[in-house]
Order: sequence, then C-alpha cells, then structure tokens
Amino acid sequence: MSKLVLHPVSLKTPAEIALKMSESSSLRITEIFVSLQGEAATTGLPTTFIRLTGCPLRCRFCDTAYAFSGGSQRSIEGVILEVKQKAVSHICVTGGEPLAQLECHVLLKNLCDDGFLVSLETSGAMDIAMVDSRVSVILDIKTPGSGEAHRNLLDNLKFVQKKDQIKVVITDVSDFRWFELFCETNPKVFDAGNIWISPSYGEVDLQELAGWVIQSQYQFRMQLQLHKQIWGDEIGR
Repeated sequence: MSKLVLHPVSLKTPAEIALKMSESSSLRITEIFVSLQGEAATTGLPTTFIRLTGCPLRCRFCDTAYAFSGGSQRSIEGVILEVKQKAVSHICVTGGEPLAQLECHVLLKNLCDDGFLVSLETSGAMDIAMVDSRVSVILDIKTPGSGEAHRNLLDNLKFVQKKDQIKVVITDVSDFRWFELFCETNPKVFDAGNIWISPSYGEVDLQELAGWVIQSQYQFRMQLQLHKQIWGDEIGR
C-alpha cells in the first residue's frame, strides 16, 4: 500500500494544480456512500458522500477517526464514474480533511463540471482560496473544546461567500461564549449564508444550547446531526 501524504497547505494557483495533476490523478478514499445529508442547508436531502482519507487534526470529539488512515487509492475518473452510477445530484466531499490531499481540488472541479451540486466539509485549518467557486464550502471554526482552536486559518474568512456556511461544534457554554467573542473580532464570518451551531454529540444539553442560541445577539442557527438521530454512530451513514 502506498503511503498517504497529507499536505499542510493547498496549492496556490491553477497552474500549480494543473502541474500536480499531470503527475497524479488519484486520491486515497475511505468510503463512498449514499445517505441523507445530516447537517447544514441541505439537511434531509439524499446525498452521495465521498469521504477522503487522512486528517492532520485530532479534534477531541472527532467521530470519523476511522478515516485517519487506511482507505484505498482510487483514480478520480473511477470515483466520478461510481458517483454517476449512484444517480444522486447532491455530492458532499468530506473526510478526514479532504483538502489535505491536493488532488481534491480537481475532484471538486470535475464534479462541478459534470453538473453535480457539490459541497465540501473542511476543518478550517486548510487554505480554501483555490476551491472551485461553484462549491458550497462548509467551513469549521474550531473551539477550545475541540483541542484544535489554534489551527483555525483566519485568512479563510476572506473567501467565504453567501453560498458557503460556517459550522461550529460546541462542547459547553465556554465554547459558545468563546465563539461569540470570535464573531465580534472576526465579523467576516457573517459573509457566510448560515452560521450553524452544533452540539458535541451526547455532551451538551440540547435545551441549554437552544437557550444560548435564542439569547445570543447573533443570528446563529442551531442544528442537530440528523444522521446520528437515525443511525447513531454507524459507519457509512
């Protein structure tokens, strides 16, 4: 099995991306499956998920640690062929951290070129500047409770648009207050179409979290993970 290489930053220019893809046209993939989208603006819609392998972060509450390693090397052409066979219009590219593999940019572009409605779930620690403009980016902001708040790449906020979304996982009230202060000092977060507040699964009282959202001065939206309510932690759901 070839070694999975994670890159600390994404490529900077289309020329660099083209050069990289002349050398390689494959990705390490953990799984491809159809389920209901469980989070963000398209919650409840049938979606094909492409889960890439590998992540440089180690969030304390991570629920996809099985994607840190393993997987299989797949050609981008083969991945797109499999996705087409599933005949689902919405695609979510996720991980792991998908942008840790440089070839993810070309996967996203090719999916958009083929007419799919594409979203990208990313940790917020990787550069999103070169993500295809047609992709809806779901950008995490890591709180202190994650153990990875120091990895937030604030320059990403320069590229957030209304088609994009911010997601924040809250472990306790101090995380929530921290994020309110983050919004005060980083108002570019409000360029996103939605700011989603998610409870760390099984860790936060939902009524308390709802109260914090209701009382906040900011227009946050609370969400639960629909797929977990239906299937729990079952892999491939």
